Amino acid sequence: MFRTAFRASFSPLRVAPVLPPRSFAIARRFITDEARQNLSRAVESTPVVLFMKGTPEQPQCGFSRAAIQILEMQGVPPEKFKSFNVLEDTQLRSDIKEFSDWPTIPQLYVNGEFVGGCDILLSMHQNGELEKLLEEKGVLPPLEAEAQPQSASA
Repeated sequence: MFRTAFRASFSPLRVAPVLPPRSFAIARRFITDEARQNLSRAVESTPVVLFMKGTPEQPQCGFSRAAIQILEMQGVPPEKFKSFNVLEDTQLRSDIKEFSDWPTIPQLYVNGEFVGGCDILLSMHQNGELEKLLEEKGVLPPLEAEAQPQSASA
């Protein structure tokens, strides 16, 4: 009787519950409601928002510099652009990564929606998707609208 009870307790049909690794459970954190609300207000404060390392005038990493250069090449007007330097606030730096569920900086938002990091921004710039997105969201005037005043004066 003991042997059958012993064997039954080790039956392959009895599977122990799978728990996440301890390091994952400890490393995962959640931003406060207040921080989430502040970030929501920040990404909706202007049509184009960039969380970056440094400032547009003095980027502190190559990826942030590339993001700024891409936005300049696209012709994003200064009044429709705002940046946040994550190096000035370590809490902001960690919160924005959790807010967007994106692990790297810089991070671009257009009309409150997360677009991506430098790699996505570069890819979208190269294939024309970024210009189209900025036109659709009203950040840039459509190319046709820019061309009409010139042809009307001719």
